[in-house]
Amino acid sequence: MWFWWFMFVCNVLVPLIMILAGRMMWKHCPKKINHVYGYRTGRSMKNMDTWRFAHDHCGRLWWKLGWIMLITSFLISLPFFHSSEDVIGTVTLVLCTVQIIVLIASIFPTETALKRAFKEDGTRR
Repeated sequence: MWFWWFMFVCNVLVPLIMILAGRMMWKHCPKKINHVYGYRTGRSMKNMDTWRFAHDHCGRLWWKLGWIMLITSFLISLPFFHSSEDVIGTVTLVLCTVQIIVLIASIFPTETALKRAFKEDGTRR
């Protein structure tokens, strides 16, 4: 049973981080454009307007996806409470892989929104 609890914590870790980081990005965008933390792509770092827009968009997206994945992870993990360690490990591996794919895939809608809202030089359309 301890293994299930450990894997359950692993299953909800990515969604919780997305919820917290999304809320921080959305509500408290980094004050300066930097190469250390934040949503850092070439398009988002053109100027402060693109920087704020990218953080707002990606933050809201992460916040929504994080809640969806948290509830889904809980509902998927629950039926495997008394399963073998192999089954629990496999479910966790698949679930964490899907979560990471969703996390990385969130870049595409944010970049598309940036492309629609801004010209190549970073000025608003």
